[in-house]
Amino acid sequence: MGLQIHVVFCGSCGYKSKFLQLKKSLEVEFPGELEITGEGTQTRSGKFEVVTKDGKVLHSKENGEGFVDNDKLQKIVAWIQAALRK
Repeated sequence: MGLQIHVVFCGSCGYKSKFLQLKKSLEVEFPGELEITGEGTQTRSGKFEVVTKDGKVLHSKENGEGFVDNDKLQKIVAWIQAALRK
């Protein structure tokens, strides 16, 4: 499998649907090129963190970026495109 992306989201906040939406968007954009995993926190954390296997933070709600909207998705897509070209 290609590039590994991991999402940590607030499990008790109902953010799983936001994770699944992001996962689907990235799988459509990069079919067969990504391994996308998700992990819901057990406690109310408010997290929605998108990171690579080596710890590169692509998006962080905890750091003030909010949820992944279309503009933020494009930022993540651009980073993935550049990483896949290496």
